[in-house]
Amino acid sequence: MHRWSQLFIPTLREAPADAEVASHKFLVRAGYIRQLAAGLYSFLFLGNRSMLKIARIVREEMDCIGQEFHLPALHPRELWEASGRWQVMGDSMFRLKDRGARDLCLGMTHEEVMTEIARRELRSYKQLPQIWYQIQSKFRDEPRPKSGLLRLREFMMKDSYSFDLDAAGLDISYQKHYDAYCRIFGRCGLRYIVVEAHSGAMGGSQSHEFMVYTDAGEDLVASCASCGYAANMEMASSKLEAVEDIEATSDVPVEVATPTQKTIEEVASYLGVKSSQVIKSYLAVATYQYANGIAQTPVVVFLRGDHSVNEAKLLTALGEAGFSGADLRPMQADEIRECFGLEPGYIGPVAFFTPIFPVGGGGKWRRPQFYFDLGLKGRRNLIAGANKPGFHMKNVTPDSPSSFRVKDDWWIDLRNAVEGEGCPNCGHPLKFGKAMEIGHIFKLGYKYTESMGARVLDEHGKELTPIMGSYGIGLERILTACIEQNNDENGFWMPANIAPFQVLVTPTNTENEKIKTAAEEIAKALEAVGIDVLLDDRDERPGVKFKDADLVGIPYRINVGKKLAEGQVEVFTRSTSTKVDVAVDAVVRYIEKKLARE
Repeated sequence: MHRWSQLFIPTLREAPADAEVASHKFLVRAGYIRQLAAGLYSFLFLGNRSMLKIARIVREEMDCIGQEFHLPALHPRELWEASGRWQVMGDSMFRLKDRGARDLCLGMTHEEVMTEIARRELRSYKQLPQIWYQIQSKFRDEPRPKSGLLRLREFMMKDSYSFDLDAAGLDISYQKHYDAYCRIFGRCGLRYIVVEAHSGAMGGSQSHEFMVYTDAGEDLVASCASCGYAANMEMASSKLEAVEDIEATSDVPVEVATPTQKTIEEVASYLGVKSSQVIKSYLAVATYQYANGIAQTPVVVFLRGDHSVNEAKLLTALGEAGFSGADLRPMQADEIRECFGLEPGYIGPVAFFTPIFPVGGGGKWRRPQFYFDLGLKGRRNLIAGANKPGFHMKNVTPDSPSSFRVKDDWWIDLRNAVEGEGCPNCGHPLKFGKAMEIGHIFKLGYKYTESMGARVLDEHGKELTPIMGSYGIGLERILTACIEQNNDENGFWMPANIAPFQVLVTPTNTENEKIKTAAEEIAKALEAVGIDVLLDDRDERPGVKFKDADLVGIPYRINVGKKLAEGQVEVFTRSTSTKVDVAVDAVVRYIEKKLARE
């Protein structure tokens, strides 16, 4: 039996000065964690018990669909170069050298290591499909570690990887993970949503995030209360209301002087139109790795003047165009002049697509990528830059013979959705909410198996490349999300499945032998039926014990006190702050029923 008096549970009355979010404050105050350095935390007794229970749930569900591995955290440079991610990960990766001056890194994730095993060991289609997972520390040189366990430089992660023969097989592996994640987060007592997401540096086609709404979150989620649509802001789309077009003054674009007007707002005000009736240009530089080194490609996006470019959507479009893993930054004014010979502030799509490129700069520039946001499709008689200093154009109609043509693959949804716009599925107004990610699943495709040369033979003896999926869960984030969802001014409460203890037995007066003995017997009886129990046998006032109990997250407390004379004890439910008197000889069965309903 665990006795509080014999344990190290260093509760605090005040939160650290730098703690901003509830989970950070309470995890420190409850004695779950202590900070070692920025982004580095030690898990103490209570915190470690909860983390072990979370890991057990994850392991039990993952064992139903896959096989557990344990891989090195220290990786050779060559492995990450083979996938092309040694440069892509940049400063986020912890890098070091061994005594032989060989480059190494600490693993942020294990796609490369798992793919290397597949490359060496998988030979035949008969060995597929495979789902391999591990629960292990990951390392990221987080630029601004904060909010306790939310932004860490070392964290515990369940990462799994699937290898299939084809896309149909990947669909099955992906769905297995989707369902397993739902079971995991359900068993951990989280109220979560699943949203469409961006794959980021992981690459791949389809991706979903499992999210928990909380003010501590750093992501925005767009959702529809009517049909259930939900997407991360990096992927969210919406239906636009009809916008009034300008009445044509000519059948062709006509130049109009805008002597000093460069911004959308200045041009719209000067010409007496709305910003939604102006075409905005967004120019960026995509830097990426190719066979012979680093290259840079100009990226030109045209969109409505009242809209903004969603960089994640743009990176996805670039990835599909062959620029996977590119870094994106705004194009500088001197670069615009060097590439296109144009003056910033007066750029528009009419006559922009000149065959002379680059105007200057020579071989440092690759051919530009052009995109048009779908918000411009069907619009007529808009205002756009004339590609001439001091001038714009009227009567510009996208994809018309009189203005300019747009290739089919240039039309892409690239804008940021706005709260209140229509749901893309049903048209109901979208709502935005802050959320934190607790899990992420990706369809990676052939990104790693192709680049690293993983091959198997099909039934005809022909080589084929396995298709991959990658799936992650942050264990600290499950703990953090639970506390963010379940707290009040006195502390927090946890679901019994992941709480360090399910029940706390509290004798209110340890000097009273009858109370003390009854509390011991109740704790032993609970333990005998498999309930995880902590006995608070400290020689402290009841108020001190109750305050600590409210703080540390144990879902049920049995108070053994004066009512013992009547054959009763008090059962306190932390989540509702409600009390009920229960007969001593019935309390174990009462607790069993309460736990069975969770």
